[in-house]
Amino acid sequence: MTTYGLSVQGADLKSLSRTAAAADRAGFDAVWASEFYTRSGSISMAAMAATTTTCRIGSSILYGVGRSPLVLATEARDLDELCGGRVILGLGNGTKRMMSGWHGVTDTSAPALRMEELVGLLRRIWNLHEGPIHHDGRFYTLDLTPTGGIEPPQRTIPIITAGVRPRMCEVAGRVADGLAGHPLFTTTYVEEIVRPAIAKGAAHTGRDPRDVEIISMVMCSIHDNPDIARQELAQQIAFYSSVKSYESVLDVNGFAAEGRTIREAFARRDFGAMYNAVTDDMIDTMGVAGTATQVREGLRRYHGVLDHILLYPPSIGVPPPRLQENLDTLIAECAPPRLDHSSSTG
Repeated sequence: MTTYGLSVQGADLKSLSRTAAAADRAGFDAVWASEFYTRSGSISMAAMAATTTTCRIGSSILYGVGRSPLVLATEARDLDELCGGRVILGLGNGTKRMMSGWHGVTDTSAPALRMEELVGLLRRIWNLHEGPIHHDGRFYTLDLTPTGGIEPPQRTIPIITAGVRPRMCEVAGRVADGLAGHPLFTTTYVEEIVRPAIAKGAAHTGRDPRDVEIISMVMCSIHDNPDIARQELAQQIAFYSSVKSYESVLDVNGFAAEGRTIREAFARRDFGAMYNAVTDDMIDTMGVAGTATQVREGLRRYHGVLDHILLYPPSIGVPPPRLQENLDTLIAECAPPRLDHSSSTG
């Protein structure tokens, strides 16, 4: 069964909390916080935990490289206690440029191995009651001996790992409980690249790939004027397509030429040309935009492909009031009960 979540964005923590509460009341399975150089994902999760009661609280994503394993483990444990056991810990490295430029990481090699080592360490820290940790790995060193008794964890916190290219998607199959997919993911990319990579990773460690939840953002814009919704989606697609690290997603979907045009325009800082390079076919393949009815219908193509559809409102070039309007409309028009009713009545 496919479930639905919402990527919660906001001008401030209060509006973010209100939006999360509204999504929870509307019946969404999960609300998701993001992290950037303007927002802490863990603090956002804490704010959402305070105003929700039922839905899962996820990070999509927290930067694993921005915190030590110990700090990350204790933050996640406290957040899970705060919300009564509803946390999903989504982790990612970001691009190599983010790792080095934003977080001061000097060794950006082998990001998949880095993530696998981190996930193992987090689980070991959460189970410190089993004994001291003496870890001297490729990327992390930890020497931790508790000074007193440690209670076992109340629950096992699920970990999902971000991936775009096959080897990073393998990480989820090898060590994680799920995959956090990128907003540029399409049904074709998931079926042809992501699922085989997860299966390969699962086979490597003797796991069942069906135990790995495939979660991905789906860019969604609802407006009474479909042209406005499509333009908002085009701007978001152009923003992500300007990053060379994501060109493999464009290539698989037949948009290699468009990707080159977008990157060339970005290099000139010609944002109008970037947006105009996004074709109607890209909009119809890489997200869902239009009236509420059109968006509900468009989301059906992800059923059976994704286990969890994470509705993601475009923000590039979108004024904050319009972003909030789209979030409110997505909650009202795409809440799971509404979608179930639409599907049953055709």
